[in-house]
Amino acid sequence: MTSHVHAFDAREGGSLRISLTYDAPTGTGKTTARTDTYHGRFVRLVPNKQVVEVDEFETTDPALRGEMTITITLIDADGGTDLLAVHDGLPPGVSATDNELGWRLALDKLAALVEAG
Repeated sequence: MTSHVHAFDAREGGSLRISLTYDAPTGTGKTTARTDTYHGRFVRLVPNKQVVEVDEFETTDPALRGEMTITITLIDADGGTDLLAVHDGLPPGVSATDNELGWRLALDKLAALVEAG
């Protein structure tokens, strides 16, 4: 999967728009067969502590519509930092299991990148 950042205004009230494109045309995209595009806004930004954003998929499918709130909290831990990501308001057409798997895979890649220095 690749990412294209169309807009990213990282301030409270600032907006973002991002497209995630699958390497293969799986037909699982929410915006097109290969792409999930979403837009949103930053609700709360606390430096080195927390990011709260509200996002919505760009789709014609009513089962995939609706605002989702994502809260990412950084917590001091012994020898590092723990990251807690909470995703509220997932649209009914999105599998909670698939969403959790996607988050786990992304966070595993982030951890590997950070640990590699």
